Amino acid sequence: MHIHCIKIGLRLLGCSLVLSVQAFYSASDDVVVLTPSNFNKEVIQSDSLWLVEFYAPWCGHCQHLTPDWKKAATALKGIVKVGAVDADQHKSLGGQYGVRGFPTIKIFGANKNKPEDYQGGRSSQAIVDGAMNSLRTLVKERLSVGQNGEKSNTSQSGGGGAGNKEDVVELTDDNFDKMVLEGDEVWMVEFFAPWCGHCKNLEPEWAAAASAVKEQTKGKVRLGAVDATVHQAVSSRYGIRGFPTIKVFRKGEEPEDYQGGRSRGDIIERALDLFSDHAATPELLEILSEDLFKKTCEDSQLCVIGVLPHILDTGAAGRNGYLEVMKKMSEKYKKKMWGWLWTEAGAQMELEASLGIGGFGYPAMAAINTRKMKFALLRGSFSETGIHEFLRELSVGRGSTATLGGGNMPKIHTVEPWDGNDGQLPVEEDYDLSDVDLDDDFDKDEL
Repeated sequence: MHIHCIKIGLRLLGCSLVLSVQAFYSASDDVVVLTPSNFNKEVIQSDSLWLVEFYAPWCGHCQHLTPDWKKAATALKGIVKVGAVDADQHKSLGGQYGVRGFPTIKIFGANKNKPEDYQGGRSSQAIVDGAMNSLRTLVKERLSVGQNGEKSNTSQSGGGGAGNKEDVVELTDDNFDKMVLEGDEVWMVEFFAPWCGHCKNLEPEWAAAASAVKEQTKGKVRLGAVDATVHQAVSSRYGIRGFPTIKVFRKGEEPEDYQGGRSRGDIIERALDLFSDHAATPELLEILSEDLFKKTCEDSQLCVIGVLPHILDTGAAGRNGYLEVMKKMSEKYKKKMWGWLWTEAGAQMELEASLGIGGFGYPAMAAINTRKMKFALLRGSFSETGIHEFLRELSVGRGSTATLGGGNMPKIHTVEPWDGNDGQLPVEEDYDLSDVDLDDDFDKDEL
């Protein structure tokens, strides 16, 4: 499976959850596959010590860690729990625990709300040794707590911190329309009753999710709560009959019922989906420098690059037509959060050579995965239909790929940005021949 993952390169981008999990761990392994749906129950509410790996299917270091992670899980079976989260598939869980690189290993010990970073080696023996050291620390803490006659804090519910209740916006009959219906944000609103037991159980999850969502969406998605026993006007408007009821409000659209799970992980995952649905279209940038190229492509799982004909071949109108096609495609695929770049033919010759474009066939397009150093070329037409088919094939794990420039990043030149105008032919210098006596010159050459 490891060899297969390397061979298909960019195809990993389109793997489903099942495929990406199978590429690392399966039901036959002693590693517990963790998702937002089971994380709270398996890890947070457990009295066991947990080692959890946050990985991404495209990560080479994660692939190298997999056999040692499995060996460690088998060695620790019945002693320490070992799990794994596909943080590329479940971004909400990775976001909760501040995961920014892969693989990240965290230890969920005495206080499940504050896991520790594992700093040890990546061999199976080092992982086992680290787990046993953490287990000894946990047992000593429990022994100390027991001797003091205090209750242990090992089975706290929730994950990633308790959250801040103030991040849940209190909505009322008076402020609901202005904040929810007239605002530009997407809202998830809980309608509750103070006497409702399920509402009380949801409260800490809702608060924790509200804090995480506020941070991760920069306030673009907000969580609110309505006491339906007090604010009956707004509650009756939306036909609230059971508690808690959660509804999703998007500006200009009818509200929809939230049908997901009630853990903070489930709530955050849905909120991030709503955020990506309403995310701004990624900017289409001209390749002007190496820094711009690297930042755009290294910050994105996939970088789509258009190589457009020289301005003298198309004029401004023709070039803008090609750019408009790319902008429409970036809008269509904005949920993927890919990078979008373009350059003029001949401006970045090393880049063209590394992609095998080679000075002809413009306009051309390539999709690059800089982490895998793989790329795929558009074989169809440079049109909405052709590009859509090209990107759709990549997103579902199909399409022919090759290694980028022998595995090395091409040199990117610093160039001046296009001014938006038609190109100008080079001006040739005029020579005044009026003072030249051609007859005399010819006479001198006569034999």
